[in-house]
This record gives sequence, C-alpha cells and structure tokens, in this order.
Amino acid sequence: MDPVFLIFASFGVFVFGLSKGGVPGPIAMLAVPVMSFVMSPLQAAGILLPLLIIMDFSAIYLYWKKWINKILKIIIPASIIGILFGTFTFKYTNEDQIRIMVGVISIIFVLVSFIQKSNFLLRPTKIKGYFWSSIAGYTSFLIHAGNPPINFYILPLKLDKISFIGTMTLAFLVINLVKLIPYYYVGLLAPSNLVVSLILLPLAFISVLIGYFIQKKIPEKLFFNIVYILLFLSGTKLIFDGMY
Repeated sequence: MDPVFLIFASFGVFVFGLSKGGVPGPIAMLAVPVMSFVMSPLQAAGILLPLLIIMDFSAIYLYWKKWINKILKIIIPASIIGILFGTFTFKYTNEDQIRIMVGVISIIFVLVSFIQKSNFLLRPTKIKGYFWSSIAGYTSFLIHAGNPPINFYILPLKLDKISFIGTMTLAFLVINLVKLIPYYYVGLLAPSNLVVSLILLPLAFISVLIGYFIQKKIPEKLFFNIVYILLFLSGTKLIFDGMY
C-alpha cells in the first residue's frame, strides 16, 4: 500500500481520535480535507466511519453519563432526518462537488468561529437546535463534518466542558451507528476501505487516549489558531481542486 496514502489516512484518524478524546476546537475538521489530497472524499469517509464508531465507544466509556438528555432529544432525531436526506441525494453528488463542499464548510466554520468569539450569535432555541442538527446529519453523512453545524446550536448553550464533550460524544455515537446502514447501501463500506480501516485500528484507540490525557494541558489559544489556519488553507486548496 502506498506509504503516502497511509500517512494521510493516519493523519485523518489521529486528529479525529484527538477530538473524540476531548481535545477542543475544530481539529477533527482537518481529517477529510487533508485525506482528500490523496484519495476521494468519499473513500476517506468510508475508511473513517468504522473507526469513528470504535472511537465513539472508547470515548463514551471515558465520559459515561456526562451527557444531557434533553439536548440529545433534539440533536439525534433531527440528525437522522439529515442523514436520510443525504442518503437519497447521494447519487446526485460527484467527487468534485464534495471537494468544493468540504472546502466551503471548512472556510465557513473558520469564519463563524470568529463570529462566535465576538458573541454575535443569538440566543439558542429548540427550533435552531432542530434545524442545525438536521444540517449536521447531512454534513456528517457526506464528510463526517457534523460538528460545525451543531456548534451553531450547542456552543451558545454554554455547557460546562465535560457535559459538552459527553453530550457530543453520545450524539455522534448514535449518528455514526445510524450511518452504517446508508453507507453500506451506497457502497462506501467497500472491502478495500475496510482493509485500510483495519490497518489503522490501533491508531484509533491510541489517539483517543492521547486526546483524553492532553485535553486539560493543551494551550488552547495557540492550538486553535494553528488549527484554524490549517483548516482555512485546506479548505481553499480543496475548492481549487474541485473547480479545476
């Protein structure tokens, strides 16, 4: 197997594992854009899904019963609607369109993060929760990028750090389990993708543990700035690749 391919795939798994372990910020958003430099975004999504589920189970053990049920009752049903929409529109989407979509989502998330820092977002409501969660289900189905839309709703709730991580962990465990059915249906769980997932399985466990142990020690401001810069550059590159 191509070493460059494995390096980029390993990077995607590692940054997702850090996120599942509790490392704050948009680090997981780097996974599919960076992996898409050496493979189709669809292949990247197929490789990641089984590993994400394993990471979710590992993380849910670390944050057991730290979630908030009333928020999950909003996020999960609406997200499933978004997943269904993604499933039925999947055949109308080609790889270049997805590259552009990944790039646009990446750049929008960087810009919105600065808006959030300025406290510009309005007070969260249930309607906004249902809306952004359904969008999250759709973007999660396509490129495992459900966090940015949900952040529009959940960040203004100003949960404490552990409750935030626990709620998001259980929500995405359910979302990713639901995605197994349509991913199989549209052919994203191909044997070739599953072989790569199996090779990267040890890294999935290790990265979650690393994320858990460093989440209290990482210098957040510097870390966020680096991730935002990389995310913006990756998004720009993907838009260029999708258009030309």
